[in-house]
Amino acid sequence: MVKEEIGLVKIKDRNTLAIVSGLIGLAGILLVDGISGRANISKRSYREAAAGMFVSKSEARNLRGQLLGVIMSSAVSMLGAKYIIKEMSTTGRDKIVPKGIMAGLTVGAIATVIPNVVPNRVRPKDAASNLSYVVTNIIYGLLTTTAAAKLGHDSLFDTPPQNDYLGPTEQTTEQKRLAQAARANSPVTTKQIPRSRANMPGQNIVDEPSNLVQ
Repeated sequence: MVKEEIGLVKIKDRNTLAIVSGLIGLAGILLVDGISGRANISKRSYREAAAGMFVSKSEARNLRGQLLGVIMSSAVSMLGAKYIIKEMSTTGRDKIVPKGIMAGLTVGAIATVIPNVVPNRVRPKDAASNLSYVVTNIIYGLLTTTAAAKLGHDSLFDTPPQNDYLGPTEQTTEQKRLAQAARANSPVTTKQIPRSRANMPGQNIVDEPSNLVQ
């Protein structure tokens, strides 16, 4: 599941990579959200807004509500990381900054729609708080995308099958590596196949001498 290459841990399981990169993105959310709250930019923290979907306003502010908010935020962060990994397996791991910004805004938009469906009396309605959420979502997208691209094993981002019936037309990175190792360890032998001269037009060649009786 986890492979170590030149001191850098490479994760070979998609779910494990989603958990790790999602938690890294969540750390960015909590850090930026905390700074925004202390600067009086955001009126409600992410933790309170997430907990407000399940408990009352007073419960969302106490320790149990804060813990519930962190748990729910981590779940959304991991699901968002899984979406980001799937997208990168299709579009590649280059251009991390624009992909991270787009992923953060997409995941943040989905997370913003959920409180509109579920009654939430804690969710802030002022522009400053919501703009702070947008910036926090961008930071989450950048951190999660970078972590997934750097920590994910190459085999996770190979070309997927075209459908459920046909296998991929390209070898995975692991298959290529094993094939190269096999070629490097085994000597290459060439076998010369004699060219047949039989049935060639315009020629009548006798391979073996014959005894003529006069």
